[in-house]
Amino acid sequence: MNDFILNLVASGGYWGVALLMALENVFPPIPSELIMGLAGIEAGKGHINLWVVILAGTIGSVAGNYFWYAIGRSFGIQRLDHFVDRWGRWFTLDRREIDRFNGLFHRHGASTIFFARMIPTVRTLISLPAGIFAMSRTKFLLWTFAGAGLWNIVFAGIGFQLGSRVEEIDAWTGPISTGVIGLIVLAYLVRVIFWRPQKAEQPAE
Repeated sequence: MNDFILNLVASGGYWGVALLMALENVFPPIPSELIMGLAGIEAGKGHINLWVVILAGTIGSVAGNYFWYAIGRSFGIQRLDHFVDRWGRWFTLDRREIDRFNGLFHRHGASTIFFARMIPTVRTLISLPAGIFAMSRTKFLLWTFAGAGLWNIVFAGIGFQLGSRVEEIDAWTGPISTGVIGLIVLAYLVRVIFWRPQKAEQPAE
């Protein structure tokens, strides 16, 4: 993976970084930490400019996230209702949960998108409900750019400081990402086991 990323950065430069970061947000197993860390190393060697590569990576992140946001917008909340009626058990979703998420994105959409960018896997998945619940497109793009930009500054900066010590980036970020994904899977399994749909409230007579 390291060699593939380094070769694409070396041959594609800023466009290569933007492409990798877009793909990372469409296919989460590609680690953005490693992409930006290796790009930072190349910047530290003087092959590319650090701030331009951060900008390229951030634009790629926004493009990849917008892919899922657009799918969510086309899917829409009405289709979500039908989906939950059929598959809600396995996604631990009912009508009240949908209303709760809808309210979350309308009241706290900006902070939700911004901070979700700091959590592996979640940073990609969060774009889908943002689209489904019709979060403002402008707000989504701005806060995705802000969150992704901060994330990329951190890891490109680490790579820039580490120089050629690629293994240190992978050794540090790999276990953290794996641990977070493991916790998400565990939380999902526990929720599926104990989740019970809430009964709809009966109208007052």
